[in-house]
Amino acid sequence: MPLPILLIPVLPILAAAPAGAGMPTAPAGPAPGTPFDAVAAEVLPLLPLLLLALATLGGLLLLRAALWRLLDRLAGRLAVREGRSGRARRWVARHPARAWLRRRAPRAYGLLRRRLDPRRFAGLPLTLLALAALYLAALFGGLVEAVREADSVHRLDVRLNLALGAVRAPWLLAGMAWLTTLGTGAALAGIAVTATGFLWAGGRARLVPALWLTLLGAQATTWIGKFAVGRTRPDFLADVTAASPSFPSAHATGAMAVLGFVAYAVARDLPGRRRRFELGFWTAALIGLIGLSRMLLSVHYATDVASGYLVGGFWLLAGIALAEWRRGAAMPAASSVDPSPTAPPAPLRTPREGAAPPGAPSP
Repeated sequence: MPLPILLIPVLPILAAAPAGAGMPTAPAGPAPGTPFDAVAAEVLPLLPLLLLALATLGGLLLLRAALWRLLDRLAGRLAVREGRSGRARRWVARHPARAWLRRRAPRAYGLLRRRLDPRRFAGLPLTLLALAALYLAALFGGLVEAVREADSVHRLDVRLNLALGAVRAPWLLAGMAWLTTLGTGAALAGIAVTATGFLWAGGRARLVPALWLTLLGAQATTWIGKFAVGRTRPDFLADVTAASPSFPSAHATGAMAVLGFVAYAVARDLPGRRRRFELGFWTAALIGLIGLSRMLLSVHYATDVASGYLVGGFWLLAGIALAEWRRGAAMPAASSVDPSPTAPPAPLRTPREGAAPPGAPSP
C-alpha cells in the first residue's frame, strides 16, 4: 500500500496536536526557587576563595622549589669547603696566640674553648642559640620602644591597615576567620596536649618539659607585654573581635612557639634533609598565614604580628636549647651501659687438680 494512503488516518491527529508535540526539546533551565538555586547561591560565593587558595598554593610551591634549590647548592658548597675548614682549624690550633692565651689567661681560654667546641651541644651550638635568642630579644625591645614612642610607626601601621581594605572581600574574611582559629589559646593548648601524648608514648618524654616551657613562656611574655604596652586595637571590620590590648599578637606568638617546636620535635629524628626541609617550610607557611589572617581581619597591626613572631621565636629557641641539653645529658648515661649485655661472661679459671692455690709458696 502506498505510504500517502497509510498516512490518511493519522492526519486528523497531527492536525489537532499542538505545534512541537512529541518532538524532543532541550532541557529547560531550573525554575526559580529550586534546590539548584539554593546550592548555587551557597557555592558561587566560595569560588573566589577557592581560586585564591589555589593561587596561594601555587605560589608556595614555586617558593618551596626555589628555596630547596638554593639550600641544596649551599649544602654542596659547604661540603666542598669542609677540607678548607679542617685546614683552618689546624692552623688555629698551631697558632702561637692560642698558646699565649692559654698561658696568660687559662680561665678565659678554658671558657672560650668550652663555648666554641662544635662537638658538644653545650659548646658552639648552645652559644649560637643564645646569641640568636638575645638578638630576638633586642629586636623586640627596640620594637616596643618604637611603638610606644614613635608616632611614625603607628601611622605606618594605620596606613597599611587601610591599604589592606582593598582586598577585604567577604569571602576572604570568611576564610581568614577560619584560619585564625588555629592560633587561639585553646587550639594551641590542644596541640600541646596531643603532642605530649605522642611524645610520651614514643619514648621521647624528655621533650615534654621543653614543649611546655615554650608554650607557657610565650603566653606569659605575651600577656605581660599586652598590659604593659596597652596599645589599642584597630577598628574591627568583621565578626572577629578581641577585648585584650593589641601588642603583641598572641596568635602569632603561640603559632611560632608551639607549631615551631612541634615541627622541631618531628624533624629532629626525621631521616633525610629533604624531608626536614619540607616539614619546616610548610610549618613556616602556616605560621605566616596565621599572622596574615590577624591583619586582614583588622584585629592587629603589622607591628603586633611582627613582635609576636619575635617573642615566639625567642621561646622556641629556649625550648630547643632545653630539649638538646636534656638529650646531651641523657647520652652519657646511655653510653655508660654495657653495649653488649648479651655477651656471655668470661669463664672462671679454676686451679688444676694438684696445683698450688694462688699465693701459696711454690715447692
